[in-house]
Amino acid sequence: MRPSILFPLFAPLQSLPGIGPKQAKLFQKIIGDKIAHLFWHKPLAIVDRRFSPKIRDVEAEKVATVTVCIDQHIPPETSRRPYRIRCYDETGFLYLIFFRAKSDYLKNLLPEGEWRVVSGKVEIFNAEIQITHPDHIVPLTERDSLLTVEPVYPLTAGLTQKPMKKAVHAALAKLPDLPEWQDPHWQEKFRWPCWKQALFDLHHPMRPEDLDLDSPCHMRLAYDELLANQLALALTRHKRKKLLGRSIQGTNDLQDTVKQALPFDLTASQKEALQEIQCEMASPSRMLRMLQGDVGSGKTIVAFFAMLTAIEAGLQTALMVPTEILARQHMATIKPLAEAAGISVALLTGRDKGKKREKILADLLAGDISLLVGTHALLQDTVKFQDLGLVIIDEQHRFGVDQRLTLASKNSLHPENHHKDKIADILVMTATPIPRSLLMTAYGDLATSRLTEKPAGRKPVTTRVLPLSRLEDVIHGLERAMRVGDKIYWVCPLVEDSEVLDLQAAEDRFVALESCYPGRVALVHGRMKGPEKDRAMASFSGKTDGDALLDHQHDCEKDILVSTTVIEVGVDVPAANIMIIEHAERFGLAQLHQLRGRVGRGDRPSSCLLLYGGPLNDVAKARLEIMRQTDDGFRIAEEDLRLRGGGEVLGTKQSGLPNFRLADLDVHEELLAAARDDAKIILETDPDLKTDRGQALRILLYLFERDAVIRTLESG
Repeated sequence: MRPSILFPLFAPLQSLPGIGPKQAKLFQKIIGDKIAHLFWHKPLAIVDRRFSPKIRDVEAEKVATVTVCIDQHIPPETSRRPYRIRCYDETGFLYLIFFRAKSDYLKNLLPEGEWRVVSGKVEIFNAEIQITHPDHIVPLTERDSLLTVEPVYPLTAGLTQKPMKKAVHAALAKLPDLPEWQDPHWQEKFRWPCWKQALFDLHHPMRPEDLDLDSPCHMRLAYDELLANQLALALTRHKRKKLLGRSIQGTNDLQDTVKQALPFDLTASQKEALQEIQCEMASPSRMLRMLQGDVGSGKTIVAFFAMLTAIEAGLQTALMVPTEILARQHMATIKPLAEAAGISVALLTGRDKGKKREKILADLLAGDISLLVGTHALLQDTVKFQDLGLVIIDEQHRFGVDQRLTLASKNSLHPENHHKDKIADILVMTATPIPRSLLMTAYGDLATSRLTEKPAGRKPVTTRVLPLSRLEDVIHGLERAMRVGDKIYWVCPLVEDSEVLDLQAAEDRFVALESCYPGRVALVHGRMKGPEKDRAMASFSGKTDGDALLDHQHDCEKDILVSTTVIEVGVDVPAANIMIIEHAERFGLAQLHQLRGRVGRGDRPSSCLLLYGGPLNDVAKARLEIMRQTDDGFRIAEEDLRLRGGGEVLGTKQSGLPNFRLADLDVHEELLAAARDDAKIILETDPDLKTDRGQALRILLYLFERDAVIRTLESG
């Protein structure tokens, strides 16, 4: 239960004065629904209202706070003209300008003959000194309260600075004195303020440099947030290690057979990763490891050898992927190798129904299937293993923690299993290289193995960036490519027209290309039914299986595949040497890199054309330039993190990634490393957080809403 000292901070925003249901919804849009969420809403600028000159001494384009007498209201002749109010002091005249103003309101606010204090940005227009729509107008009695430095906060439509500042001020008034959770020597070294003072300083910047991310208050609060993150991950990992596992050691018989059947040798990087995985599988603790690598680095074959290790130990294995296309692609890769080793494999997706599905489930329960490949269908209650030892999850960021644990706990479903209390080892894979800082903050609870080489034979891909004005040239150039046997991917971002985004839909692009090259174009997108996708992919790849046989009366082999990003992962067509991405500026770097990875898998030179619609903003220009410069996925991932932050590094916004409010990984990476070391020491000396500092750290975890970790501690 959250400590009572924090109760006021986690009260609803509506408990603050002046915030009703309507405004609460606006606040929730931008910061959240609790009072504490206001603390993390940092100012983005300041307005210094301490400059209080006479009218003759004001400066154009600078904010001034002037004391003036209201001389005359000058209503406009037409509604298009502004309402003007002439003011003066002993040094000159100044005009207040209002557009679409209500005269009664202004006459009541600024009565002629009375003095007011006015603050706003000064402008010079037609030799007249003006302030258009002043920020503040107050009586003389409130002058001193106006001569301050004012923070400026990010807002959302319908919300203004005044209620935001009022809410922050009211929230800060509720700040309690909390016990210090920072190591005293660390805090003294950097001369950081206490938590309460740091928050006060954050929301009361006095100079522009106070807004810098390396200011003392920012550094202190960023470290608090990173420490909460790292401690939560460390405690979670510590708890998971206590879960019962088992030592899984293979005999190498199946692995040796498969190695002889492979047309290539494993790279040094693959061998090293496999050794790390097998060592952890052999330990009595349960494995929870990530295998990360660049596009085409050979993660699938490493995972397959890990599965062979479990199968050699008499256990079953499962490979879960997010899409049917990817499941079938993995099956196509694994099946011939498994058959060479005499291993029974099966594929299970949501499409499998009736007797076929019943047969798979029965064989799985009887232990007759050693390796099961599938989609989310593997999570269904009716899917039961005889003895599941290893779970592989590909494109792991598309699955939640609960889904991973559900699959890993399938042993408990078998009535005669002697290992009901054992959770299977888990190996998660991602085809997107992850920057070191993001790896530490989002996946600190996972051990990691990293593939840094590409298998021999992978050809480099030449990347060119072209404007959409060259579209006709590109289309006509496809004929030359097809004449020498090349196949072409053409990727569009949407399935159908959007008035908002104004992008060429995949369906329309298919029609346009089909008119140029009749009978040679296929279409795949996410809204198609499974059999339709299979037929389209089979017509493009020339490969078929039992569920994707071509009807040769209507289908022939296609040379161009128009698609959405459904082909982003898992599609392997060696003859496809050209990737064309339309409106490439709309894609993230990770997606562009994944799509480019679909080509360069054969023995011919490959190319990727990035077609963009202008004008490009700075981020889009930088993104396309990085793609043109390098095919190093790890460098691309670092740039992706720098350009748009951790929440988007893996493509679309991912639920498992940290959403820092105070820390910036680009600036605070050294703090992140320090927080990780600090968390490690805490775990070694006080794993149950029972010391004085441990109790304070519990408050820190609750403050940053890591409640689930505390509940784990309480439950043992």
